[in-house]
Amino acid sequence: MPKLKTKRSVKRRFKVTKTGKVLRGSQMRSHLRSKKSKRAQRSLKEIRIVKGKFAKKIKQLLGAA
Repeated sequence: MPKLKTKRSVKRRFKVTKTGKVLRGSQMRSHLRSKKSKRAQRSLKEIRIVKGKFAKKIKQLLGAA
């Protein structure tokens, strides 16, 4: 069997920790920020944890499963 290639777009967007958690950044950050409150903009800085089947799928695409 040939080796599976990593999906490069997924590699740029997600990170898998040593314990196996999948991390992602927030969406809606790039433009139209003047409409958003300062509180909302601060909350967009947070790194979120991906859970469930979606996290499993991401690990599969990264070759970390």
